[in-house]
Amino acid sequence: MKHPTDNAAPATAFIAPRRARGRPAYSDAGGAEALLRSARSAFARSGYDATSVREIARESGVDPALVAHHFGSKAALWIAVVDQIADEAAPMIAKTADLRQTAGLGPRARVETAVSILIDQVFLTPDVGMFFSTAATETGERLDLLIERVVRPFHDVFVPLLIDAIDAGEVPQQDPEIMFMLLANGISKTVAYSHVLRPFSSLTRRPREFKSAVLKSALATLG
Repeated sequence: MKHPTDNAAPATAFIAPRRARGRPAYSDAGGAEALLRSARSAFARSGYDATSVREIARESGVDPALVAHHFGSKAALWIAVVDQIADEAAPMIAKTADLRQTAGLGPRARVETAVSILIDQVFLTPDVGMFFSTAATETGERLDLLIERVVRPFHDVFVPLLIDAIDAGEVPQQDPEIMFMLLANGISKTVAYSHVLRPFSSLTRRPREFKSAVLKSALATLG
């Protein structure tokens, strides 16, 4: 059976090494950044296959040829967006990793702090939840790449905190993997799709109160 992404780009196009952090990737940073912003928005809104290079260029106000000039291909541009999201998430992951060695915090307090750190990041980059929603509708190289570069690094520092809290009896017995997905997806989607909540709650118009309410509800799911 032919996979839906077979016509989009060769599978090998998505197996690419991370660029070195801090190294300029493009000759014209301003134009590249504009394309990256537009691409991130377009991919989040429509998904990879339904997004054209011409659409991204039009939203950036540049010639489509600049996509090839800066990134080489649509596939490489998509990878650059994932790299950008991973770079933005890196401080959150580092802070969460440090919690396991933080003195003075019990197992549950570490989980609660990790949830608060996650919510801070989600409110800082609310579009990531929508980007994940569209990317997760497919299977294959792109989803694998997204999981390995963004989801797994956070999973690998967050889930051990949950396990510690469960083992200590400070969080009810449950599957830590399912709890991780419920928290990560529930928080990110609630914020990314706040416009769906808006007709039912005025909290979305008051960011500070909305953030506080999301944290309170997320912590309540821990039991």
